[in-house]
Amino acid sequence: MVSSMATEEAGEAGKAGKTGAKGRPASKPRGRPRSFDRETALEKAILAFWERGYEATSVSDLTRVMDIGAPSLYAAFGDKQSLFEEVVREYGVRYGSFTERALAEEPTARAAVARILREAAVEYTDPAHPHGCLVVHAATNCSTPEVEESLRVRRNASIAAIRSRIEADIATGMLPPHADAAVLARHAGAMIQGMSQQARDGASREELEALAEIAMANWPRT
Repeated sequence: MVSSMATEEAGEAGKAGKTGAKGRPASKPRGRPRSFDRETALEKAILAFWERGYEATSVSDLTRVMDIGAPSLYAAFGDKQSLFEEVVREYGVRYGSFTERALAEEPTARAAVARILREAAVEYTDPAHPHGCLVVHAATNCSTPEVEESLRVRRNASIAAIRSRIEADIATGMLPPHADAAVLARHAGAMIQGMSQQARDGASREELEALAEIAMANWPRT
């Protein structure tokens, strides 16, 4: 089955190939200023992909929620996959930067992970936007290998950053030498991703905060 993206792109290509009344190629329309705010349209795309995931969000869905035509979408953002790549980057800046901030600002890996989990509980249940994490949810039922891989790389990068911080604390004696940095980091990643799904399933902020407290109780102490 041909995807909606391919169908619409083929339609645009067909229009471009039409000829004028006397058989001459139709002249290329002059460029016009954009009639929409790009940042506003991008925010709407973020929310659409966040709510539905990559695969279930069609080009028609995007043009409707972004309130623009398909030609404007292609001109401003490229195809659906290119738009999604920009959406994921911008999501990281607007909504998903709490992990990086905690790792950079907290004095220990333990404090950083505790803060990440607490802030995830708040962010993932915020009624102002779809629940959970876009980077986790958008991969659900994804059949586009490039998209699936890019999301996997981002999730694994977060776990690697946590592991690096844990290893640094082991090296300086802030965590005991027998602490397993790989397991602790993977545990943190599993909690973050699990909290995302729990939030989408209706878990409250308070319930997720309680899970975060239980998770941190398992951490080793010096």
